[in-house]
Amino acid sequence: MKSSTRIILLTGATGFVGRALAPRLLSTGWQVRCLTRNAARARAALPERQWVQGDLGSADDCARALDGCSTAMYLVHGMGEGSDDYQRREIEGARRFARAAGTAGVKRIVYLGGISPAGEPSPHLRSRLAVGQELRNGPVPTVELRASMIIGHGSLSWLIVRDLAARLPVMVLPSWLRSRSEPVAIADVLTALVAATDAPMVARNASFDLPGPDVLSGHEILDETARQMKLRRPLAIEVPLLSPRLSSHWVRFVTRAKWTVAREVVMGLTHDLVSRDAAYWRLIGHDDRLSFGEAARLALAAERASGPPSGPWGLIERLIKRTLARQAG
Repeated sequence: MKSSTRIILLTGATGFVGRALAPRLLSTGWQVRCLTRNAARARAALPERQWVQGDLGSADDCARALDGCSTAMYLVHGMGEGSDDYQRREIEGARRFARAAGTAGVKRIVYLGGISPAGEPSPHLRSRLAVGQELRNGPVPTVELRASMIIGHGSLSWLIVRDLAARLPVMVLPSWLRSRSEPVAIADVLTALVAATDAPMVARNASFDLPGPDVLSGHEILDETARQMKLRRPLAIEVPLLSPRLSSHWVRFVTRAKWTVAREVVMGLTHDLVSRDAAYWRLIGHDDRLSFGEAARLALAAERASGPPSGPWGLIERLIKRTLARQAG
């Protein structure tokens, strides 16, 4: 096991990936320093973790959080914050963080970003890619890992898929649901991130894609999710002229995700999100990735353990399942 004196700063520590990553880092010998804007609230929820309060918008906070760290994990992004200028703020934040990391003597930054699309990126994806470029342009060697949809209980993009599959027996099929992606299980993403802290650098700065083993259209993703939930496939009616911006409104109505999140996720599906290659998995010796169906099954099992959805839509879901069970019986 690695020496426990190694210190890693984990930004985005209260988010979906960060919360799951901290225990994995601890298990491999890292001392994990978790950065949050509200340390008191985070400590109340997860008292066993080491929290430091700070804002990436402050150079002083970055310097204080990074002091003594050999590695930094950059997991922050602004999707869903409700501000139109988040791309500018994200780029400035990445630049500030990279400079502070260089001054603190950090040896490596690991960044989790998004896949570069086949066409013009959405504002959210453009921001993710720009942040990766900014970090790689900084003074600290940086490994950028790029993922499309991450499948796991707590993932906002998975929440949208899961809710659509569970709640829409009939669905309009806009053209963006034909776009293909390679969804990846949260377990595989965690393996990739932990490995990146020590993986040999093929170059001073490098970016790698994190594809799942299946290339699926949005329609196929919804079909398989419904199958894993033991529901009928949603009946799809093709409406090719329905734009992503317009269709994001019915996504907003059906899912529990915030409007700003639903809009950004849908806009990001306008073009294929297919990886350049699977070189990173070979580099770290991790070829046995979870299929989309298995990742969805695990996400649904974790959801059941946390209790059924509440509110009117939760009631509708339960009625749908009872109706199908009676018909099957």
